[in-house]
Amino acid sequence: MNLEDLGYTSLLQNYREENNLNSFDVGRVISEHKDRYVVKSDTGEFDAELIGNLRFNAETRADLPAVGDWVAMSPYDESKALIHSIFPRHSVIERQAIGRSSEKQIIATNIDYGIIVLSVNRDFNINRVERYLTICNASNVAPIIVLSKIDLISEEELDTLFEQLKDRIKEVPIIAISNLNQDGIGELNSHIHQGKTYCLLGSSGVGKSTLLNNLTGKEVMETGEISQSIDRGKHVTSHRELIVLEGGGILIDNPGMREVGITDAAGGLEITFDQIVSLAKDCKFNDCTHTNEAGCAILEAVDDGTLDEDLYTNFQKMERERDHFESSVQEKRKKGKDMSKLIRKVIKNKKRGKF
Repeated sequence: MNLEDLGYTSLLQNYREENNLNSFDVGRVISEHKDRYVVKSDTGEFDAELIGNLRFNAETRADLPAVGDWVAMSPYDESKALIHSIFPRHSVIERQAIGRSSEKQIIATNIDYGIIVLSVNRDFNINRVERYLTICNASNVAPIIVLSKIDLISEEELDTLFEQLKDRIKEVPIIAISNLNQDGIGELNSHIHQGKTYCLLGSSGVGKSTLLNNLTGKEVMETGEISQSIDRGKHVTSHRELIVLEGGGILIDNPGMREVGITDAAGGLEITFDQIVSLAKDCKFNDCTHTNEAGCAILEAVDDGTLDEDLYTNFQKMERERDHFESSVQEKRKKGKDMSKLIRKVIKNKKRGKF
């Protein structure tokens, strides 16, 4: 295996040369375990940790390696290495950190495609799909929607779900699969290209790990049994992991996400809900809030059926979340600045002998 098989590009090589990193080996983070990382290179896999300066200079979690990152490292025995530098990321899929209104959680980095998996039974939820689309669009990651477990429903029911998705979501590939009988796996494989990185996104138990096993043709991920009471597989993936497919694609599996909080990433909502953004340009007033104003093009479109009311309701909810996240970040920054001022004042007074 060479670095290109892992997704290495000429842009990364240029960065390596411009920043005098040629004396280091290059590898990609394929899994993360607290403060240690498994890094894969063209010579093997290494249990790696950060050098002190890289760790102590990190201001936020985003300054530390994540699954998908390219790093410069120095192996010091057959299976261990030190990470000296993180290469620039061309994309970062992230969500709002659970329980932390002003912080982000990185899902994966350097992703080309996001494979959004939802099952056709209890997990089917178009609002949630639009959330995944938004975090993909915010990161300039091309989305692919996969409907799993189609063996559980009839053809007519599947057609109905397809129509519901297509009414709300435009110009995104939708592929129906059955991990049980392999239906649709070949079609999905046709969307996977050599050197490109794909991230599996979806709730627990929708069949992501089983799908990964089907795509690799191996039992590379543990899968859970199906619960007879809820028709849902047990959640078994506990961490993110990067796997290279024999066909040349690179796949990152993820723990199931119960919450997909929206951050302040610019453009994501606007791309996902471009129909609403386009309609807003025709509103009578420039400061229209699109809630009760006369001459609001969005409300008129909802009334005449041109715009799906559920789509607009979901947009409003996600927009409020984004605004709340942005205000929380600004409030946190203000508190940080106030604390810095207080510390400087204390130090200054100490020097003047006021304490």
